[in-house]
Amino acid sequence: MRYSKQGLIAAVATTSAFALVGCSDSSGGTDEQAAAGYGDCQVYGEKGSISLTPVTEGVLTVQTNLPSPGWWKGTSPESIDGGYEYCLAANIAHRAGLDEVRVQNVSFDALVAGQTKDYDIAMAQISVTPERKEVVTFSAPYFDSNIGVLAPADSDITADNIASKTVGVQVGTTAVTWADETLKPKVAAKPFQDTTTLVTAVQSGLTDAAVMDTAIILGFAKNSDGALKVVGQFETGEKYAAIYPKGSSGAAAMDEAITAMKEDGTLDKLSKTWLGPELGGDPAAVPVWTVG
Repeated sequence: MRYSKQGLIAAVATTSAFALVGCSDSSGGTDEQAAAGYGDCQVYGEKGSISLTPVTEGVLTVQTNLPSPGWWKGTSPESIDGGYEYCLAANIAHRAGLDEVRVQNVSFDALVAGQTKDYDIAMAQISVTPERKEVVTFSAPYFDSNIGVLAPADSDITADNIASKTVGVQVGTTAVTWADETLKPKVAAKPFQDTTTLVTAVQSGLTDAAVMDTAIILGFAKNSDGALKVVGQFETGEKYAAIYPKGSSGAAAMDEAITAMKEDGTLDKLSKTWLGPELGGDPAAVPVWTVG
């Protein structure tokens, strides 16, 4: 779906409502959906090749933070039927012999703080960091990531002047630390609670740019009807990995599946099917900038 400026604002109102419903606090409350089958996902490999006892019999319960174009096709749990991470979860379910995937929409901040409950695996483009390792258990990594710069399509922002601009970041993401410690903008980066409000801040002129994972903001640029563009990216060496509940009995089996999918080409197929078309471009094609 493509949005005009007005359409994006309307979409934000809708998705923000879902996000509020899905926010998880220490009690672990979530907005969730039990999907029949695997939506539009293709599954690969041998069914039942790993042994997994899920929290709900016959169902793989996966947590994420919506919306997330390319990674999750849909803006609410009940509408999800595709996307890189959803289909990765579907392939894990398939290899575990499970016929359904249940999606739970939770707060990103709560997720990376280890505050959510009652799930098998969580995927929300989560970068592995030493700080996060202290409170959550990470899976084998499944994607390499850089920090991208989202700006109006007619912006004059460059690698040389970005530090003098007003920059937005999403609370709880690694972009917060990166902006503070690496970019070091003249004006402290403005924090936003979720991706949609961060993107809207750029489009409305509240900030000059947003810094966030390239493979996330490419999708929002595509959906802006030409109003926004990912103008550059900075190499960070970050990798995405899933999160398991502390003490998960299924972590080793799901790691086995993720590693096998990396080796047998399944992850490449998911990227080609969902990220390229949905994000409107290859993350690797975005110009690489160096902090001045």
